[in-house]
Amino acid sequence: MPFDGSEGGEITLQEAVAMTTRYRDANLNPVKCGFMGKDIINQLLDQPGAMGLRIYFALNEAQQMTVVLVGATNEGQDMLDLIADRAEPCPSNCPSDSPLC
Repeated sequence: MPFDGSEGGEITLQEAVAMTTRYRDANLNPVKCGFMGKDIINQLLDQPGAMGLRIYFALNEAQQMTVVLVGATNEGQDMLDLIADRAEPCPSNCPSDSPLC
């Protein structure tokens, strides 16, 4: 399926809180979230032909949930010349006052 850059969409804080609470309550993995800086995200998006990001859920060597990000073309193909990981996980790098955490 071709991509046009409009995929994804905004949700309300209430929806986000409900979704993240369900994830935590399911006790699937102790990792609640991760942070990746804008530099690597911009590098992925600035690749010629990138229409957006594909997010792969993964486990690191410590068996903690993480994400692997790659650029994706408008044809839906992964761009594998630059691959991002190394997100800062929560716990231990958690926001102090977010209702999503």
